[in-house]
Amino acid sequence: MTIRCEIVSQDRSVFEGDADIVTIPGHDGEMGVLPNHAPLLSTLRPGVVKVKQGAQESLFTVTGGLAEIQPDIVTILADAAENIEEIDVARAERAKREAEQRLAEGLPRGTEAFLAAEAALARSNLRLDIARRFGRANRHSRFPTQSSGE
Repeated sequence: MTIRCEIVSQDRSVFEGDADIVTIPGHDGEMGVLPNHAPLLSTLRPGVVKVKQGAQESLFTVTGGLAEIQPDIVTILADAAENIEEIDVARAERAKREAEQRLAEGLPRGTEAFLAAEAALARSNLRLDIARRFGRANRHSRFPTQSSGE
């Protein structure tokens, strides 16, 4: 028996498929969702969604959002989401530097520009952390399929 999983960001559908278990970064901690789970609505913290089907595991970053859990489906409505295989480390490093530079310019706290720079920095840090944590190397714009051994 499986549970359907749908991960949707603001601009696209990131994943749709069946899973044996879906692990999500809930607001109060990581939670595993199996088929026939009790209905639940949870906010998400930035982290990794793991979708496991048999021996295959797919990993996705999310920067927050909501998860609606029903007995036969997990729907993740993420602020931003991407498959970790799509992370462009060079781009994330550039975005981090740019966000840090904008924050260092002394943007007034609480302004839209300050909050946008903070959010960009958080997204970049998440991407870079996930790239390091899962031992991926970036030679160009996408991850190669083998581990770098770090």
